Amino acid sequence: MSELPNNLLYTKDHEWLRLHEDGTATVGITHYAQESLGDITFVEFPDVGATMEAGETFGVVESVKAASDLYMPIDAEVLEINEEADSSPELLNQDAFGAGWLLKIRITDESQVAGLLSPEAYSEII
Repeated sequence: MSELPNNLLYTKDHEWLRLHEDGTATVGITHYAQESLGDITFVEFPDVGATMEAGETFGVVESVKAASDLYMPIDAEVLEINEEADSSPELLNQDAFGAGWLLKIRITDESQVAGLLSPEAYSEII
């Protein structure tokens, strides 16, 4: 398995969160998640502008093996979806921590960041 990037936070549901200084973040699924799913064939995204709570389902990833719900890691507003991953879902397999990102969000409850997992804590789960 590949190394976990140290500049990300993680959830027990295998999503990652990259925090930005302006109160926004980027969300994706981990290498472990995409590897477990196999070849990803479809991603269902939320609407831009949607306001969601931590733990709420924001979409679905479908693969040749299974379909898996995606969970919002933190209370947030959806600012942008990855249009490239929408048309080429295999990006999630090819570059889960880079070009395969899913959402750009505006964090609406910064206190929830403390509840996310460090790379070390996430690696113990997987």
